[in-house]
Amino acid sequence: MQYLMAIDAGTGSVRAVIFDTLGHQVSVAQREWVHLEEEGVANSMTFDTQTNWDLTVWCIQEALKEAKLQGSDILAISATSMREGIVLYDKEGEALWGVANVDARADKEVRFLKENYKGIEEAFYQESGQTFALGALPRILWLKNSRPKLYEKVATISMIGDWILAKLSGVIATDPSNGGTTGIFSLKERDWVESMATKVGIKDTIFPPTLEAGSVMGTVTKEASNMTGLSTLTKVVMGGGDVQLGAVGLGVVKEGQVAILGGSFWQQVVNIKCQTPPPKDMGIRVNPHVVEGLSQAEGITFFSGLVMRWFRDAFCDMEKLEAKERGVDTYAVLEEKASRVPVGSYGILPIFSDSMKYGKWYHASPSFLNLSLDANVCNRASMFRSLQENACIVSAINLEKIEAFSGIKMKEIVFAGGASRGILWCQILADVTGCRVKVPKVTEATALGAAVAAGVGAGVYENIVSATKMLVTWEREYLPNRENTLKYIQIKEQWKEAYMHQLTLVDKGLTQSMWRAPGV
Repeated sequence: MQYLMAIDAGTGSVRAVIFDTLGHQVSVAQREWVHLEEEGVANSMTFDTQTNWDLTVWCIQEALKEAKLQGSDILAISATSMREGIVLYDKEGEALWGVANVDARADKEVRFLKENYKGIEEAFYQESGQTFALGALPRILWLKNSRPKLYEKVATISMIGDWILAKLSGVIATDPSNGGTTGIFSLKERDWVESMATKVGIKDTIFPPTLEAGSVMGTVTKEASNMTGLSTLTKVVMGGGDVQLGAVGLGVVKEGQVAILGGSFWQQVVNIKCQTPPPKDMGIRVNPHVVEGLSQAEGITFFSGLVMRWFRDAFCDMEKLEAKERGVDTYAVLEEKASRVPVGSYGILPIFSDSMKYGKWYHASPSFLNLSLDANVCNRASMFRSLQENACIVSAINLEKIEAFSGIKMKEIVFAGGASRGILWCQILADVTGCRVKVPKVTEATALGAAVAAGVGAGVYENIVSATKMLVTWEREYLPNRENTLKYIQIKEQWKEAYMHQLTLVDKGLTQSMWRAPGV
């Protein structure tokens, strides 16, 4: 049996996952990593390439050890990562500077671009599907303004997953799905648009080759082999963005298919033709898919998984003890209790992530509304359920926005990521959206998608689309309860109005935004 390895560089951790060529997960090793705020630089999230490479190496070694495999057993390796995070290199290919995905240091640069280049963001958005909020242009401009000596050394740019592949192969390149999130990219042509950089006064010679996912970049270098234990015969294969490769791991590879990835952030994605123009109001993001000819319309819900972790760790010590005694996960205990709470969670309205407003993106202050002093009504179970409902409601709003501009009618949703392990959460998603919800057997879809890319490069699979037919199987399915759907329609409208009023408190300076895009 031969094996494929996927490196998944997420917002909060890095993982090495080994699959066999039939798509069965063999082993996984994971380490958390932290993106530190640079001293004196507000809202910065620096990506520490030295420390994080050490963590990546450990994961590769540990995954091999856990699987009882040698490096020579790994036929090919690929990588996926949080999109928007970038790494800049010098002319020798050494990493100079990196930032994580929601680094928001370039506030002044975003404002400068909007004020001095009227209509530029709208024009670039129509070409790339991206706004300046998390794009690379303002960040590179920040480096030029704030660290000019470092900027002068910049010779190449890539994304974080590409950086891992470069460390393994010695080749710096990117793919459309990941590189497209820089905003210096064409949705239709699936390649860099250097003139965007020229127009705003940054280097236009820093863009590496664009390779489609599944393209062989080379093999593991001797240096990387010595560090990781991988063989120098192991192929290094271009991967892609976490959401797009996650869609591959879910079999969402054809026009009109829909997926929700429920992780630290929740992404709602719908496959559309790459010629489909982004919406004029810039409300939804559009990215290249890893499948040629397709883009993905995407809504994002901020921090849904992280909010759940916060709630568990801040308030649920009793459930943690109960879970430990029963030998189950704490979330399973919370779901059992939440399942006895009625639809609507006694009117509790969580205020965390707003729905997607890509052109003017900021959130209200984190809070719960409509709390009761009746402990039988307002307790950990009802608040937990309200958070589950809220994540689904915001997802439904984002999907409605995508349907409005794409014309795609949604009847079925593929649901994956950590949230899809929750039986109650899956049913709530079906009830809120009114759609059939399908959960794949491999819920860690992003890593599987990266393994598919590796397998295509190694010749195991003919292409990405055909591979999914063989590898993606289904574990559970949920049908919506029509009565509950009607109730959630009303709750959704109530939440939208309440959230709008909460935003006015931020606007008046009375409360603090949970997150604000640069320049907003």
